[in-house]
Amino acid sequence: MNKTHTLDLNPLSKEFLLLLSFAGICSDSVMPEHSANQPEAIDWNHFVQLAKHHRVYPTVYLHAKKMDDERIPAEVMQAFHHEYNRNTLQMLRLTAEMKKICSLFDEHCIRTLMLKGPVLSETLYGDLSLRTCKDLDILVSHDDVEKAEQLLLQSGFVADSEEVRVLSDWKWRVHHISYSHPINRVQIELHWRLNPDKGKEPSFNELWERRSVSKLAKYPIYTLGNEDLFFFLVSHGARHAWFRLRWLADIDRMARKSLNWASIIKLMNKHDSSQMGGQALILAAQFFHTPIVTEMKPLIAGLHPYRLAQGAIVFMKDMITLSPVPKELDIYYRKYLFSLRSTPQKWYLIVSLLYPNNRDLETLPLPKQLHLLYFPLRPFLWVWRRLRHQTPS
Repeated sequence: MNKTHTLDLNPLSKEFLLLLSFAGICSDSVMPEHSANQPEAIDWNHFVQLAKHHRVYPTVYLHAKKMDDERIPAEVMQAFHHEYNRNTLQMLRLTAEMKKICSLFDEHCIRTLMLKGPVLSETLYGDLSLRTCKDLDILVSHDDVEKAEQLLLQSGFVADSEEVRVLSDWKWRVHHISYSHPINRVQIELHWRLNPDKGKEPSFNELWERRSVSKLAKYPIYTLGNEDLFFFLVSHGARHAWFRLRWLADIDRMARKSLNWASIIKLMNKHDSSQMGGQALILAAQFFHTPIVTEMKPLIAGLHPYRLAQGAIVFMKDMITLSPVPKELDIYYRKYLFSLRSTPQKWYLIVSLLYPNNRDLETLPLPKQLHLLYFPLRPFLWVWRRLRHQTPS
């Protein structure tokens, strides 16, 4: 890491720092000096809650178990043991459902790429139980979305929310739809893009050509190739401000693989994402001691990646989630998201704000033949919503 640009970690609690000493792939299984000298200063309940919030408790549990240190209370180890076993069962259930859905889609000639879930656990951790996952993320071609939806509905899945599809922009405005099964309680996110907002990213055909094969089934289950996977994990984590350490742990695991960094840098530059790649590597190096090799350094050049990394720490230090965004962080988060974008992406965002959306339709319903009027009316409808929202009841 560039020694002239360091991150301010003063906001991080001693429990957070202790968590980092257990969560990394290269954990030395030694308590930080301050906590080893004053173990009573650790709020162990807060420590357990942090590990659960950041979804790193499987690796924390295994490293703590390896230490066999009496300074770690027995009830803490018991809590981690329970969560570890529960997660293992969850991952096995998701793996079985993944195989079933991939086979179903394949039978109907729908190409699928698994984005995270069990295949990511197997790819990066070599063990299903070492990474947590709440759902299955399946990427299909833009043209296969409706067909895939019907198959999920026929299999008993129910859409978690009803997406209004009156306007033709719904596949642009959102990048996935979530479905849940009322019996087996499995949730599936059906994606047709890697990221929202129609930002620059590889096409499905490009991703398919560079795909990898998972070893979790006898028949092929496909996932992203290494370089595309790095791009996806970086853009996903950055968009969520890295509020879970699990996402940085994934970056750490990836960065330690034999990757073609020249291809990664070319890919990131092509899709205006090099600043996010630099942010991810800086945070991973700071928190997980990820080695920064010479080939990676173009991604962390300049001040901007460091500013992005520092900007994310506010979301990481406390148990913050962004669904919904806390009111006190709403403006900060909007500014953060805007700072992630390159200059062309910022201009694209500004122009896209002029494009009508479903909220305009709800504000002023018009017949289909008059939908073109939403373009000149959009600024006025936006002002009307803002005024109505601010008017006290």
